[in-house]
Amino acid sequence: MSMHPDGEALVDDHTREAIAERLARATSHSYVGDFILGAVDGAVTTFAIVAGAAGAGLTNGVVLVLGLANVLADGFSMAAGNFLRARADQQMLARFRRIEEAHIEHIPEGEREEIRQIYKAKGFGGETLEQIVRVITEDRKQWVNTMLTEEWGLRLEPPSPWKAGLATMGAFLLAGLIPLVPTFVWFSSQANETFVASSLLTCATFFVIGLLRGRVVDHRPLAAGIETLFIGGSAAALAYVVGRMLERLASG
Repeated sequence: MSMHPDGEALVDDHTREAIAERLARATSHSYVGDFILGAVDGAVTTFAIVAGAAGAGLTNGVVLVLGLANVLADGFSMAAGNFLRARADQQMLARFRRIEEAHIEHIPEGEREEIRQIYKAKGFGGETLEQIVRVITEDRKQWVNTMLTEEWGLRLEPPSPWKAGLATMGAFLLAGLIPLVPTFVWFSSQANETFVASSLLTCATFFVIGLLRGRVVDHRPLAAGIETLFIGGSAAALAYVVGRMLERLASG
């Protein structure tokens, strides 16, 4: 009986080396989410300036200055916020590690009982359960790590603050500059004359972000592109409506 074409790929994915590599990737932080968050926010935020300027009848020169200032300031602000979030994750892990180290030092039997109940809840019992408890508690580092993941639900490898911040800022700058391209090309024109071009480029940016997300997570790139276009486009449309409302209030 011949093997299904996908069956060969499954066999290759389940060699000892492939399994080890996949498990190693699973424990490390992916910065795709940081990149997507920064990219979508950058495109929406800059498009809001373009939309508001179009409604106010400003020139593209003014829009370009405002847009660049916004991209740099908001991009850095968002990166700083993501940096601090990742830093807090690291500090939280270190705090609970100290707590578990102290508990094991002073009340080891209580901590053994916690391990026992954790794995009993997973369906183990009898001598098998006791053997699991012995193996885990014989290794101090493994003991602490087990408590961190099973009791507190923490990741042993939280994201790097620098990488998280740089991924967010890089994506924000890259996507945030795209709605400004028409204002740079037609620098002396009015913002309302290039608004459609900026809108199309912004929508294309959302779609490409979704395609990339779909490829990374192996989830139908086209569907992911349409989903991101819809969500990002809705946010951009809301920014446009709010900008027009504020412009009317200011002029009226």
